[in-house]
Amino acid sequence: MRYTNRLSMDYRRLVSKLMPSWKREAEVKKIEGYKVHGHPFSTNTRRVLAVLLEKGLLYEPITVDLKSGEHKSESFLSLNPFGQVPVFEDENVKLLEPSHNTSIAYLHSARGTQLLSLESEETLATLTMWMEIEAHQFDPFASRLTWEQVIKPLDGLETDHTVVEENEAGLEQVLNVYEKRLGESRFLACNTFTLVDLHHLPNIQYLLETPTKGLLENRPRVRMWVDEITG
Repeated sequence: MRYTNRLSMDYRRLVSKLMPSWKREAEVKKIEGYKVHGHPFSTNTRRVLAVLLEKGLLYEPITVDLKSGEHKSESFLSLNPFGQVPVFEDENVKLLEPSHNTSIAYLHSARGTQLLSLESEETLATLTMWMEIEAHQFDPFASRLTWEQVIKPLDGLETDHTVVEENEAGLEQVLNVYEKRLGESRFLACNTFTLVDLHHLPNIQYLLETPTKGLLENRPRVRMWVDEITG
């Protein structure tokens, strides 16, 4: 079960609109005690939602009002002392980003899309390496570009085009590495879709709606990869 068009559309419907409850009828049911405390515009929240969709798992979504500072309230800090979303709850276990995605993918490895490369130590090591690359090389630039070009305008704030130019220059260097890697492998970690590729989805789907999409489209292998993971 790959990241199919159906799941992709379902995912986009769920998180692409400002919905105070971000709930769908099927997801309101409490299944296996899963809860996601987050916000539909948060890229980190979107990552865990994408994992749950890939695995076909239902959950109870609990909106954290970031504008009002709810994530810094005493009640939320009891869930996450760092005041960040999302928090994933599995009955009495509370997991903070990004540990919950790996945990969900491992716990439900036999269900839905196989998001981890467990065939050998080598493939698992490669996946771990690319998870680190996404977190420390790709995400800092991509998240700032998303913030400036998408999130700030939604809040009525002006985009800082100097910041955009600086971060596009950084992202270009990262994408040059990706272009080379994708000449060796169909996806970033291996020849199958994994958690590594999924973690790129929230920022990429945002950036495809901005002028920054040109950086993704003018590299042939990156463009093919983006087309495949976004369905």
